[in-house]
Amino acid sequence: MIEAAMLWNEPNNKSHWDPEVDPEWTTYADCVIRAGNAIRSINPHLTRVLGGMSPIDPQWVLRMAGHGALDAVDVVAVHGFPLDWNLWPIHAWPDKIAEIEAVTDKPVWVTEVGVGSFGAEEVQVFGIRRTAELLIGRVPRIFWYSLYDLPMHWGAETRHREAEGSSYYRHFYMGLIREDGTPKPALEDYAKVAGEMGLMQWFHFEDPRLDDAVAWMKRLGTRTLRTGLSWADSFRPGAIDWFDRQMEALADFDVTLTFCFTPQHLGVAPHHTSAPRDPQAFADFCAWMVERYAPATPIRRVVTA
Repeated sequence: MIEAAMLWNEPNNKSHWDPEVDPEWTTYADCVIRAGNAIRSINPHLTRVLGGMSPIDPQWVLRMAGHGALDAVDVVAVHGFPLDWNLWPIHAWPDKIAEIEAVTDKPVWVTEVGVGSFGAEEVQVFGIRRTAELLIGRVPRIFWYSLYDLPMHWGAETRHREAEGSSYYRHFYMGLIREDGTPKPALEDYAKVAGEMGLMQWFHFEDPRLDDAVAWMKRLGTRTLRTGLSWADSFRPGAIDWFDRQMEALADFDVTLTFCFTPQHLGVAPHHTSAPRDPQAFADFCAWMVERYAPATPIRRVVTA
């Protein structure tokens, strides 16, 4: 079941949306409005989520409201990594949620939260225990990032890559399972809360980990998953075969599906973080994916508050 569609990933993070191309986020807001309306026309039951923000910034939410983008979504999402990238302590999570609740009446979801094992695997154990204590029961949806470590040879989807220093290398240690497939100590702690805290796991094009990931999530008791379908990948040969295989494999989970990554040939700049030249092209991609994988059914929309 596809329970929600998220419109981009971290659009207020310069690693995922180029601020030089769209400094006021007017194009992004246009993408959200067009895509949100298109999704609603196809499946009025599907929950629409504003791209999870990182950093957590109430002023950015107000900017989106001013552009009219919040009228086209049902949920506002936040991402937080207080022990890896953010300049605030982990115990500030309730305050960070309250900051966003103070500027919008939309439900707030935590669509990425994580603690890496870059420094020590024991830190990750503490991180998942404390995160569960702070967020379970506080917000309707939580997605832990992530199930797997990112293979070093794949590279992280950031704009500046190794120039980010240690911040870049932390991307490769956020999983509960190491690159070689062996579990880290924190996996056991995650299993205790898997029914209340979902997972966020990106699957790369023709990702060889897909079937193993499904087996792990079922074993752990995970019910909710956030993942993505790449607009850029949709132009690859065999893209629809891969999308179909991915979505069929995930059919037993409640999925929040993220639409993002601009095809180079459709961007203002030739990069996946660029705003598209035509926002309607992004909306058309979202509509196509919703028609294919989340057509309207007589079910109620997911509870968001």
